[in-house]
Amino acid sequence: MTWHPSPDWHRLTAGTGQVTGGVWFTPDGAVVKRLSPGVEDPRHHAYWRRQALVASSGVVAATPGLHSPTSLCVEEDSAGITMRMARVAPAAWTPLALAAALGRFAEAKVEEPAWSARDVLRERLRTVERRGGWSALPQYEALWERREAALAELDGLPRVPTHGDAHPVNLLGRDGDDVLAIDWEQFGLGPAGFDLGYLLLAVDTPLDDLLEAHGGDVDAVRRGAVLVAAYTGVSRAAWALTQPDPGDHVERLARLSGVLEEAGAARAG
Repeated sequence: MTWHPSPDWHRLTAGTGQVTGGVWFTPDGAVVKRLSPGVEDPRHHAYWRRQALVASSGVVAATPGLHSPTSLCVEEDSAGITMRMARVAPAAWTPLALAAALGRFAEAKVEEPAWSARDVLRERLRTVERRGGWSALPQYEALWERREAALAELDGLPRVPTHGDAHPVNLLGRDGDDVLAIDWEQFGLGPAGFDLGYLLLAVDTPLDDLLEAHGGDVDAVRRGAVLVAAYTGVSRAAWALTQPDPGDHVERLARLSGVLEEAGAARAG
């Protein structure tokens, strides 16, 4: 039988991301997300079943700082997976509060599942390389040329739990002092500072202030955040320049000039 949403569901969004087939609100106050088959490699950052596995396993259902909404049901059929979860009301979070929550989450004791994402930035940079690198932004050629050294640095940092897409849009709800986060497609154990680097790209708060709120091993978190923000930010901007509407990705690079300069400097020792 072909899967169809119920006619009394309210569509929140059409397909977003690589595998999401749609999101709906239901009359009983739940949220339904439909996942369509995609990448089958369980370690790939876009593994299509990961969101459902996060929900059904409960691996981040009660982690400090950041955790997932209550999962009500996960059902698989021949054409995909349907997730039903508790609705999350948006909360007013400041960037510093989000950084603090990410810091507490990074200190959580999480056993790494066999299906969690690994090497997210490395895989993304390989995709960028296949598409021609940063040819649209030749002023960052030196940073591009040292990408393998940067990835080696990230490999040497402590591995911590990571949401994988820590944008304020996904850091949505509130449970006391903890953030209720959605869209765990790229969850895994990654280098210290990974999530903070993504947050840095999305807010205008200085890195030093975010680091102070985040806490932890400041040197490791800083280096991880700087490298992740720099390589992700320039990659986004290079891609945006190929689109009809590039948005503000290029302008944001100018505001991150200090971070880009720091990323390009070889780490002492």
